[in-house]
Amino acid sequence: MKRGSEKLKMTIKSIKPRRMVVLGFVCVILVGTVLLMLPASSASGKGLSFTEGLFTSTSAVCVTGLASVDPGTGLSAFGQVVLAALIQIGGLGITSIGVIAVLSAGGSFSIGKQQLLKEGFNLSSGKGLTGVVKAVLYMTIFFELAGALLSYPSFRKTFSPAKAAGVSLFHSLASFNNAGFDILGNYCSLQDYRSDIWLCSVTGWLVIFGGLGFFVVSELASHKRPGQWSLHTKIVLSTSLVLLLSGTLLLKLTEGGAFSWQDAIFQSMSARTAGFATVSIGGMSSAGLMVIMGFMFIGASPGSTGGGIKTTTFFVLLRKIQSLISSRHCSAFKRQIPEATVAKAFLIFGMAICVIFIGTLILCILEPGFAFEHIIFETISAFATTGLSAGITPLLGDASKIFLSFIMFIGRLGPLTMATIWSSRELSAVTYSEENIAVG
Repeated sequence: MKRGSEKLKMTIKSIKPRRMVVLGFVCVILVGTVLLMLPASSASGKGLSFTEGLFTSTSAVCVTGLASVDPGTGLSAFGQVVLAALIQIGGLGITSIGVIAVLSAGGSFSIGKQQLLKEGFNLSSGKGLTGVVKAVLYMTIFFELAGALLSYPSFRKTFSPAKAAGVSLFHSLASFNNAGFDILGNYCSLQDYRSDIWLCSVTGWLVIFGGLGFFVVSELASHKRPGQWSLHTKIVLSTSLVLLLSGTLLLKLTEGGAFSWQDAIFQSMSARTAGFATVSIGGMSSAGLMVIMGFMFIGASPGSTGGGIKTTTFFVLLRKIQSLISSRHCSAFKRQIPEATVAKAFLIFGMAICVIFIGTLILCILEPGFAFEHIIFETISAFATTGLSAGITPLLGDASKIFLSFIMFIGRLGPLTMATIWSSRELSAVTYSEENIAVG
């Protein structure tokens, strides 16, 4: 028995940090699936099927928000608590939860565990990791409690005090984690609160702060002058602002009178990863859906609860293209961007396109009865962990739901991480002579 235990420990230690992060997400998704399949989790008392449980658990842990079962009417109070817990774990990240548990028990971290944390937070340095996790936890608690208190007056108009408190807390948690789930019933998201400027504003700020990333918010809270901000923070803030404004204008242009300026602002903000809607997405024009798809693909920022290729990746791509056209170095804010970062950005972009192309193709084969624009919209939403839907999610077959679950999983961890988790080979030292080829 002792020899078997030691062998198991050695096996666990031999697993690379990146693989440990992936396996951690898989374990949480499977546990969530089992819990949601319990009779106590469903409003009917029968429990969700394996497919529905897996899809819902994956969507929650990957903070997506796509739902094949209405959380408001299909889940019991216990099921909604399980869903909220999965969203919180997915938003904080498996590594954060592990650190919090170890710190609570008074433990410390070896070099190997620090490497695991570094992979989990996508950091270039392993310095001050425990401090980072503590800051993330405190920040999450602050924003979620503040959001719940600020949301309460709006929900109190519709629900009893106890129910309004529960809905407010769930909504705040889902908003800050950019999950997009709601327990208001009938897949309506925030359509019934379309004219509630207060609730839309509170939701918008929660989504924005959650999507900026913990490190950017921390730097903003440090009272540094803008000139002292890191290059990362400057890029995230400038890109996010430009995307928010351009998205608002494009949605107002494409939807015309169907969208008020408030609708356009909210959906521009929500499209990049939040997944909430004050309008019927399925009722939007084809041009409007294209705008939403583009912003979903870009997504939020690194170190945040959002998905997509990330704002920084999008910025680096544009700057590199501009530098090639102008024959200048790739730089921003008087800082040169490393070629390794540029190469990584193009790799992420290329892999994301491949995932969406293959995903859309397979869904078109599995679901020939749905319009192409709705299928590609659903695929991008799953990959970008946005959660917006054109209304076809509950109507998909079991095979499609399982496949979309895999797409959400790839989107949450990142296509680059998924592609390299089994790679163990170092860069080859063999080089060859160069020869030009015709391109373009």
